[in-house]
Amino acid sequence: MIFSLFVAPTYAYGQMTSRSLTLQNGATDGGSKPSGVVNHEFQFTIPSGVGIVKSILFHYCKEVGGSSGTTDIDQGGACTTPTGLSTTSATSGAATSASLDSINVGTNGSPYFNSTSGIDTGSGAQTVTAQFDTVTNPDGTDCAGTNGNCTFYVAILAYDTVGGTGTLLSSGTVAASVSQQIQLTGTMPESLIFCTGGQIQLNGSNIPDCTTATSGSISFNKLFSPSSTAFATSQMAASTNALSGYAITVSGATMKNGSNTITAIGGTSKLSSSTVGSNAFGLNLVADTDAAASTPALTIPSANINPTSNGATGGLWGAASTNFNTDSSYAFDDTGLNNVAASDYSQPGTAEPTNGQIYTATYMVNVAANLPAGSYTTTLTYICTPTF
Repeated sequence: MIFSLFVAPTYAYGQMTSRSLTLQNGATDGGSKPSGVVNHEFQFTIPSGVGIVKSILFHYCKEVGGSSGTTDIDQGGACTTPTGLSTTSATSGAATSASLDSINVGTNGSPYFNSTSGIDTGSGAQTVTAQFDTVTNPDGTDCAGTNGNCTFYVAILAYDTVGGTGTLLSSGTVAASVSQQIQLTGTMPESLIFCTGGQIQLNGSNIPDCTTATSGSISFNKLFSPSSTAFATSQMAASTNALSGYAITVSGATMKNGSNTITAIGGTSKLSSSTVGSNAFGLNLVADTDAAASTPALTIPSANINPTSNGATGGLWGAASTNFNTDSSYAFDDTGLNNVAASDYSQPGTAEPTNGQIYTATYMVNVAANLPAGSYTTTLTYICTPTF
């Protein structure tokens, strides 16, 4: 009589379904960064009828065939731990199913969760989430020559007793890969955008578009008269990323016809009413009610800064300078530079980087009755100086 003795192997009765391992970003590292300290979230479904699961072991492996190449990690076979992997500092993540009530990370590459009350599959399949936070990814050197791009495997093993041992009730394997990060580099150089013209438009994003600047040859809205004020406007746009922002100045002679001149109003602002009927030339950088009421209407209306310096669309902003920031008051010194604007809206006196804005300069001329007839002109030069 011949007796044959068979020892039943310990293997899973049912294969887990819907298995996945998501490498989630850690506090500072991307989820698939080689050697990155990240979070590993496992999701899987234990099939119906396999028994009551008391612990689930997560066995990290360099390969799927076990260390000998013949054993199956899906059945608990031994394997080589991926190089650089560290699970001994892992903690239980927030997504972990409530049924997994304790964690053990004592053995590197083989952390497990216990379920004291057990996961009962008698009533149907059970979906489980197990998340390990602060896992150190493999370093990617197991796949030589691939710049850190390297696949590793994890066998998920469900047992009938706590401690990650006992009879294997269900199992499944997932694969994941560490991969080199893509590093993008770009350079923002020192920047200044400044332009002048009769008119400058905003684009669809409410940003000044210097390509729309029209000619800087400007005419006043009426013939000069000792009984009324003549007005004209021009525009300029500025922005910079200079740490100390920009300052805008204007310089030039007052309006002349040969040796005949219209007196510059001076560096300190004065009301237009103080100069009607006497020679005066000046400008401001705000919406001007006198200019708006003038007849005929200005081709480009007098206006405040656009976009307005109130931070409504984000960023830092510029402002018209003292003596040039008051409605119906004007200034102009024809002996030097006139500081007309600066990017110091949020901190007056301290210029800063700023987004683009359009300034409208409104020019005013009053004349005396005895001013000789003729064509009076001047050329003004606006300079925007950024400090990087």
